[in-house]
Amino acid sequence: MRKANQSITLDFILVGIFSHSRPHFLLFSLVAFMFTTGLLGNTILIFLIRMDSRLHMPMYFLLSQLSLLDIGFPLVTIPKMVANFLQREGSISFGGCAAQLFFLMLIGVSEGVLLCLMSYDRYVAVCHPLHYPVLMRRQVCLFMVGTSWLSGVLVATIQTSITLHFPFCASHAVDHFFCELPALLKLSCEDTSAYELVLSVSGVLILLLPMSLIATSYGHVLGVILRMPSAEARHKAFTTCSSHITMVGLFYGAALFMYMVPGTYHSPHQDNMISLFYSLITPTLNPLIYSLRNREVQMALVKVLGKAGFKSKR
Repeated sequence: MRKANQSITLDFILVGIFSHSRPHFLLFSLVAFMFTTGLLGNTILIFLIRMDSRLHMPMYFLLSQLSLLDIGFPLVTIPKMVANFLQREGSISFGGCAAQLFFLMLIGVSEGVLLCLMSYDRYVAVCHPLHYPVLMRRQVCLFMVGTSWLSGVLVATIQTSITLHFPFCASHAVDHFFCELPALLKLSCEDTSAYELVLSVSGVLILLLPMSLIATSYGHVLGVILRMPSAEARHKAFTTCSSHITMVGLFYGAALFMYMVPGTYHSPHQDNMISLFYSLITPTLNPLIYSLRNREVQMALVKVLGKAGFKSKR
């Protein structure tokens, strides 16, 4: 009990990934730029989907939820990393660390489930277009979004509670730039092997099961696309689906490496780079991938910019 109490009263020290050398300062500036770009891009995408009636479709409603999650990912990690870099310290309170762990788990699981459900949307749109208005009606979309968020809350609550139950009586230096589950488990002075085994099993359910469903959905979609008689229809269907497949690859690729590959096969530095990839780079690329490859989003953006230019001239 005394050791457990000690872990609550002491702060953690985030080691971080940048020193104050000139090359690292340039990299830090790049991270700050990508953070701003990602927030702006996802906010604009949500705004366009909200304002343009042509984007009031199930696919874009789900995409707006993905953008909302992608706004949350960097907001949980990057501001604290920036503050620590500028203040030349890395301390974070036990409560702050718990909050980071909980919200990152919530957002990560929710996004994984949402990407899986978005593949079902594309499956219905391509394979059963006549039934699309019924199978993807508003109630179904709300249920899908609610399922993704509730899944994140459930997993985050359970895993955060169990992780923080362990006493952290060894070094409080987290070899990471934010409080992530694998990095925190290394600080425990109790045997966590049983819990790590449970995490590996749950990782199969949380990562591999959705990936298998996504692969099945797109297997059917690909078969239908190849049988389409019109080259234009094939191109439109493939362009829409390829944007989602790209996001799935970026997100699940990083998550598989982080949570399914045993810790002995990757270093703390690699963990930092992978975490930076899925918490910053992937959310920044999301609006770019969908806007650059989607004509309807491009038209909505041109329409908004045109209205803004017209008002400024008046």
